[in-house]
Amino acid sequence: MAMKMKRRPGANDPAKPKRSAYDKALGLLARREHSRKELNTKLRQGGYQGDEAAAALDRLGEQHYQDDDRFAEVLLRSRIAQGYGPVRLRQELKSHGLGDARIRELMDEAEVDWDVSAAAQLRRRYGGKGAADPAERARRAQFLLRRGFAAATVRNVTHADVDDADDIS
Repeated sequence: MAMKMKRRPGANDPAKPKRSAYDKALGLLARREHSRKELNTKLRQGGYQGDEAAAALDRLGEQHYQDDDRFAEVLLRSRIAQGYGPVRLRQELKSHGLGDARIRELMDEAEVDWDVSAAAQLRRRYGGKGAADPAERARRAQFLLRRGFAAATVRNVTHADVDDADDIS
């Protein structure tokens, strides 16, 4: 026996009015912090026009629901806790539209010992024992470089010869 499915009103329901850009952005912010640039991109992809999206973002900023500084601090703390290095963090913050001066301030305020952080990542990934052969040290160095640690930090932690050109930007 075939059951009839009840139709639930949803996003594809033509009778349902489209949410305003403000409501859409507020809903996104209710889930997690977003940068202004990220919200603008999501609104534009959702079919909202530039001036409607900009007005919504301005209103959210005035109400302190959206704040790029707060977003950056949350993102930075989260990524540091996940074990990412300063090169990757700078790149990610820049991709969200933050300026170089503000990124430098945030990184300085974070007061992270990158050598300790890199060593913790190595212990987490490879255990407590050191690498005896050069190939294993190189593998570990590449792991840290991919995580966004600077070549000097990688060299300090792995004692491997790492070329600064391998450093990701």
